[in-house]
Amino acid sequence: MPNTKRILMVVTNHTKITDDHKSGLWLEEFAVPYNVFKEKGYDVKVTSIKGGEVPLDPKSVPEEKKPEWEAAEEELKNTTQLSKDDAKGFDAVFLPGGHGTMFDFPENETLQYVLQQFAEDGKVVGAVCHGPSGLVNVTYKDGTPLVKGKNVTCFTNEEERETGLAQHMPFLLESKLREKGGKFVCGEKWTDFSVRDGNLVTGQNPMSSKSTAEKVIDAIENPA
Repeated sequence: MPNTKRILMVVTNHTKITDDHKSGLWLEEFAVPYNVFKEKGYDVKVTSIKGGEVPLDPKSVPEEKKPEWEAAEEELKNTTQLSKDDAKGFDAVFLPGGHGTMFDFPENETLQYVLQQFAEDGKVVGAVCHGPSGLVNVTYKDGTPLVKGKNVTCFTNEEERETGLAQHMPFLLESKLREKGGKFVCGEKWTDFSVRDGNLVTGQNPMSSKSTAEKVIDAIENPA
């Protein structure tokens, strides 16, 4: 039997930004990486912060169904709640974005614990768009921020302002990553850009979903 690689995916359960703005997971940032990992033959476990059905940002749902996303969407109907047991037994963890992550990722103790363990064990940590919100409070056991001194990207301040939602965010993600010592890099707004720094892989926006997942695979298959 081949030694199948295992990926842990963690998604948001947060449903709204304001009464006028529903939120949740950005579907492309989950479905595209999910397919990339499955096509590689990896075993993928999908979890969420609270478990159960995962809310999708309405703006991320295509008007016409994408048949190639159906298997991924099925995974979101009844997810397992993330637990501390998920800190072991995987080769990588991947955090898709969506504005919902800004509210339930940074302060979730279980997610912080799991990510710290992945970092300590030298496992691959990947995140795209707003997914890196899950990284901002993660430290190694000695207190060093996970992102300190590392090339890192995310949904930029400029992109956030163009959505018109910047004032509703608990913080600006680019600014927070810089504050934590990350060496922030990015491409042109709304274009594909992702970066690997050792075991840390981050992507800028929805357009970066595929390249971010591919860099996670590269990090697993070709360790730094």
